[in-house]
Amino acid sequence: MFNDTIIKAARGETTAYTPVWFMRQVGRSQKEYNKVKEKYSLIEITKQPELTAYLTTTPVENYNVDAAVLYKDIISPLAPIGIDVEIKAGVGPVIYNPIRTLSDVEKLGELDPYKDLDYIYETIRILTKEKLNVPLIGFCGAPFTVASYMIEGGPSKNYHKTKAMMYNQPDVWFKLMDKLSEMSIVYLKAQIESGASLIQIFDSWGGALNKQDYEFYLAPSMKRIMEAVQSTGTPVIVFGIGASHLIPVWNELPSSVIGLDWRTSIDEARKLGVKKALQGNLDPALLLSDWEVIESKTKEILDQGKNEGHIFNLGHGVFPEVNPDTLKRLTAFVHEYSKNR
Repeated sequence: MFNDTIIKAARGETTAYTPVWFMRQVGRSQKEYNKVKEKYSLIEITKQPELTAYLTTTPVENYNVDAAVLYKDIISPLAPIGIDVEIKAGVGPVIYNPIRTLSDVEKLGELDPYKDLDYIYETIRILTKEKLNVPLIGFCGAPFTVASYMIEGGPSKNYHKTKAMMYNQPDVWFKLMDKLSEMSIVYLKAQIESGASLIQIFDSWGGALNKQDYEFYLAPSMKRIMEAVQSTGTPVIVFGIGASHLIPVWNELPSSVIGLDWRTSIDEARKLGVKKALQGNLDPALLLSDWEVIESKTKEILDQGKNEGHIFNLGHGVFPEVNPDTLKRLTAFVHEYSKNR
């Protein structure tokens, strides 16, 4: 039987228990993943649909979570549009032809998803037709987050070059936002057509902007992408790090769910006027604590989320040192505690 609990929660419907998934539930905390990574890089894995489907399914089987999340990276659609990108171990995405001028933006191509990224959509078809009895979460990076890699040339701590373009070259900035918005819409719609039934937009670095700048420079693009996803009837989650000040903006955008990191409680988000579903938000560092501490903090989160739509998750992703048995125990506890509250 198909378990659609997380879809119901995302739509604010009553559920028998609080559904659970973990960001980066596929990753270096898993022995299965580490064994595969001994042989293949991330990009090499994603180009093998059967192998990617195996890794995507493994956490569902091991932890009994209520959703699978497609194994891929937010930079996956960049190479097909003309970005020379490499994922370097211990560094992250490195861009060899960073965006600097209007001409650079105009040279970017258009994404043809089923041609350029056929292996991703074949993976989704394998998962949804053969492997899963829970929903599959597809995703993309938000325009600011993706643009920051393209402009900075890789990961950044301050986004100085990105902000400089935003402030000093608004014509280039908004042209790039248009390109990335269109790419994201095509990319996500193809994921949905192939079988993804929930979408998360990772606005990972959007918190680097203040509220006013986010509303002016980014919110229109986010709205456009979210409306395109919502037009398919698919719930959409928005999530970012250190973005508590953006919750009122996200609340006005057509998202179904707002993902919280560990800095903002569910009660605090509700006091800001959020009535839509919330996702989160155990501090992932707590996963290295004694079980009594994890249980106590988890109860607090579940108690705050019990009267509204709530999807349990971490406030960021699972990190390599986490014991997989802890995630399995945590999932079971969330299910049992929320069922009996």
